[in-house]
Amino acid sequence: MIGDGHLGIWGALRNVWPEAEEQRCWNHKVLNVLEQLPRRQQAVAKPMLRAIAYAPTRAEAERKRKAFEAWCHRHGDGKAAETLGRDWERMVTFYRYPKEHWRHLRTTNVVESPFAALRLRTDAAKRFKKVERATAVIWKMLMVAQTRFRRLSAPELLAKVYAGARYEDGIEVAEKGVAA
Repeated sequence: MIGDGHLGIWGALRNVWPEAEEQRCWNHKVLNVLEQLPRRQQAVAKPMLRAIAYAPTRAEAERKRKAFEAWCHRHGDGKAAETLGRDWERMVTFYRYPKEHWRHLRTTNVVESPFAALRLRTDAAKRFKKVERATAVIWKMLMVAQTRFRRLSAPELLAKVYAGARYEDGIEVAEKGVAA
């Protein structure tokens, strides 16, 4: 499950699918971290945060995180570093999945962006006198947005993921005594 920082979604997820893993949205986290910095420092911090999110391994992400935290303590009071560290395990869950899927797992924006126009139409739909007409407009908007959804990279790996294959840094690891 990929989501932002709202605690309700994580609580509901654990109630419905307790075995599901949780991945925080990197775009939301970056915005939260940048809000903790003075505007003049945000231009320097943003590429550093992006480098953490797109690090090729979890160990590299950890190193970049520590470098960012040190930078924060040199240039501020550490609130940005604290914000980045909060929910860190949920930030790096994607490393336990195939590398080909990472672009889909790092952020909710691929889902949120197409729905931005839908939100505008939903507000307009409140003016409809009949619920059926508003529902038809919303449904049509979803059908149009669906045509622009990004297809999953390497969909053939879904069966392995579903079957419980283990991945470290995006590469499948063999169970002891079993070839990957």
